[in-house]
Amino acid sequence: MAMEIGEDEWKVCCGSSDFAKLMVDSDPFESLEPAVHTARDIWFNLVNVTAWLEAFSAHPQIGDTPSPSSTNSGFARRSEAEQSTAFATTSSKALKELADWNVRYKKKFGFIFIICASGKTHTEMLAALKERYENRPIVELEIAATEQMKITELRMAKLFSDKARVVSETDSSSSPISTTPQDRLRIIGGHLNVAAESKAIKRSRPPITTHVLDVSRGAPAAGVEVHLEVWSGTTNGPSFGHGGGGVWSSVGTSATDKDGRSGPLMDLVEALNPGTYRISFNTAKYCPGCFFPYVSIVFLVTESQKFEHFHVPLLLAPFSFSTYRGS
Repeated sequence: MAMEIGEDEWKVCCGSSDFAKLMVDSDPFESLEPAVHTARDIWFNLVNVTAWLEAFSAHPQIGDTPSPSSTNSGFARRSEAEQSTAFATTSSKALKELADWNVRYKKKFGFIFIICASGKTHTEMLAALKERYENRPIVELEIAATEQMKITELRMAKLFSDKARVVSETDSSSSPISTTPQDRLRIIGGHLNVAAESKAIKRSRPPITTHVLDVSRGAPAAGVEVHLEVWSGTTNGPSFGHGGGGVWSSVGTSATDKDGRSGPLMDLVEALNPGTYRISFNTAKYCPGCFFPYVSIVFLVTESQKFEHFHVPLLLAPFSFSTYRGS
């Protein structure tokens, strides 16, 4: 069943007026998936930088609480709630350090530090702030916009879940036959288009993993930074020599352990979103002066493969590298 969502609700998700208006123009949506697809297209391809900055400014700074007089208090209060876990036990000294870095960041880039706080600790966010402070402004602007889209997608998922629950409860109260909790879950799952498929399997690890082997030593490569990204745009994937109508969106970052295996690069989900993915390895820090200071591996996940596991390792030598799809 299609859901009609108001402009104010979309603005709570994103903070940009232009984004909210364009989402209303695209209504109604049958489920979360087409809404997210439309939101990404609008955010990365249709609105301008002014809309990005409006959304950024609607957030309180990381570690701060929003002002009661905020012009978009619903959006700001949601930001506060998303940060609350990370800062619940943070010391005043740590908050002072974060505040100082917030000032330095805004002075350099002209907007506040934006990061998807869900699941992150204070330490992790401060480390990310310090690392991103070294970026060129044009690079950091795109990273901030990508983080904003992550936040927007999380809020959209909650919005659709809440609306589906209301519909489910309304249907239940108007029906002469009461529904069980299992029935309600089935209805909500149907609205969100994430009901488990019969062939789904229970995963014990994230659907995309990797390891790095130093073949020149015949040993695991420890301490290699690893980044996983997914292509977000109007095309199926980037084209060589062309922008391709989209951008790479960060999924997760980790580093290899003493066995050369990367930590989790994404959440443990049953169904992997089909699309084009890229795993990048910062080999320069592992091997200063090596011929390949940075290695990226791009691969495609199709609709029929979304329940499969993708282990994409890197076999590194001073003057060559290779990969394969493992299990």
